[in-house]
Amino acid sequence: MRPSIRFFLAGIMQGSHVGPLLHHQDYRKRITDVLKEHFPKCRIVDPQGDHPNSLDYDDATGREVFMHHNRLCRDVDVLIAFVPEASMGTAIEMWEAYRHDKVVLAISPLAHNWAIKFCSHEVFSDLASFETSLASGQLQSNITRWISG
Repeated sequence: MRPSIRFFLAGIMQGSHVGPLLHHQDYRKRITDVLKEHFPKCRIVDPQGDHPNSLDYDDATGREVFMHHNRLCRDVDVLIAFVPEASMGTAIEMWEAYRHDKVVLAISPLAHNWAIKFCSHEVFSDLASFETSLASGQLQSNITRWISG
């Protein structure tokens, strides 16, 4: 396995909220903790962790951060998308990673949604199934194979 896999933690933030609200972001710590357990040398890019006050940004700053994160999706090894419901930003991040031949893993009950279905190497119905696959060693094996091409 490569010494340091770089993960991008994509996931629902604003979703369909009409106002400047965020969905609960506790999934980010849970995914980060399990990744560090199974990939101790990994590096994790977490947009929300890097920009916890992003809803307060002016338009110019928000645009730059949004575009910057989309560009980062091209350079990581693996993008993990937490999508419990539709998320336009996450779909864009998945597309950017997918079209640049990066591994995309979705954690989502939306298995029939085309963005989830066709832009993911594997779809997990929930966090528990993602964690189970990591605990079994199967996901690490798959990631290594996919990264190696």
